[in-house]
Amino acid sequence: MYLKLIACNVLLREVCREVASSPHTFDLYFTEKGDHEFCDRLRSLIESEIQKAEESGKPYDAILLGYGLCGNATVGLKSSRFPLVLPRAHDCCTLFLGSKQKFRELFASNPSQPFATPGYMERGSDRFQTSLTRKFLGLDKSYEEYVSLYGEENARYIMETLSPRTSEEPLLLYIAMPGTDSLGWEERCRTEAEREGKRFIRVQGDPRLIHKLIYGEWDPEEFLVVPKGQEITPLYDWDQVVTSKPQL
Repeated sequence: MYLKLIACNVLLREVCREVASSPHTFDLYFTEKGDHEFCDRLRSLIESEIQKAEESGKPYDAILLGYGLCGNATVGLKSSRFPLVLPRAHDCCTLFLGSKQKFRELFASNPSQPFATPGYMERGSDRFQTSLTRKFLGLDKSYEEYVSLYGEENARYIMETLSPRTSEEPLLLYIAMPGTDSLGWEERCRTEAEREGKRFIRVQGDPRLIHKLIYGEWDPEEFLVVPKGQEITPLYDWDQVVTSKPQL
């Protein structure tokens, strides 16, 4: 297959490693890590690349998106010429962990848990990422907003559930990716966690979703294939995460 891949540059090492051995032919484009801070901007950048692909005359078999929902940055994306393929993922953290089940295991009880990966740490001064899951599950509102929506008693319950009092010290999760041990980012992350008074936890990452995306192994349980003329639509759940619908 001839594929266009658009992805965040925090995934660059893992993506290039898989592309190098893939049987398929690729054109690659990477957005900057900082673009995640402005979801509308990130969406515009991806839309622009999709449009360029459509206007290029190249016979792509599909456009692959190396993102999750990423704070709704991929919501509404569509192509009139090519299928779009993206992982069923809340954000890029799922791609580093290798499955949405592992993501849920680590982040369901604390959607704002900060984490780091070699790709995040080597790209800019903001080395730690906070999962955007809380935002796109609708759990990022203030106490006053919850009161106006659900009443005072329910608002109090929601806030206590989202921010339980705990005696445990804050954590910093480091996702170690294969082939990156020699870069030294794990020790730097451990040092920064100690300096900030956070407990350092190392989790082994798994590039299997990145591999499957690039090798064309698009199991519908783990990937959404968006037909031409349809757009990405969020579900905000833990299972499917995203779906598609005909554009209006």
